[in-house]
Amino acid sequence: MTTLKQTFQRVDPIITHILARYGIKLLRISVGIVYLWFGVLKFFPALSPAEDLAARTISTLTFGLVGANISLPVLALWEVLIGLGLITGLFMRATLLLLILQMFGTITPLFIFPSETWTVFPIAPTLEGQYIIKNLVLVSAAIVIGATVRGGDVVADPDLAEEGKQRYQEAVSQIR
Repeated sequence: MTTLKQTFQRVDPIITHILARYGIKLLRISVGIVYLWFGVLKFFPALSPAEDLAARTISTLTFGLVGANISLPVLALWEVLIGLGLITGLFMRATLLLLILQMFGTITPLFIFPSETWTVFPIAPTLEGQYIIKNLVLVSAAIVIGATVRGGDVVADPDLAEEGKQRYQEAVSQIR
């Protein structure tokens, strides 16, 4: 049993380092693939399960000024651009801004179409409601990715992480 524990103690820091080194990049690319995929689906009528709800939401938010014939291709392009930005890592600030703005629109059906997004408000979402609520994960991923845009990184070493926290606290206290 001691050998197993010793092996784990030797291997665990190596695995943690690998996760820290590649995790953000994999997160960015995987979220990008989701956006690219869902965006491309919206270019083809009746392929996206969110198509009707998205079109009606945009129409409602624009007081009927923007119909599905305009909103769906624009939304599709918007999502494809987010996906490509995340996959390539190019224009990350603009990409994350587009993502956050898109998420504000995505969450609104929970409030403007509650009969379609909840079976029992606010505890039992419909399938459409669940589809929307899962976007909390995408927003959280965007926040983590955004924290690295200016060169930040995940640090696997607890001593370096503590040093970084202290430096951050000192910098914040100087601003105040």
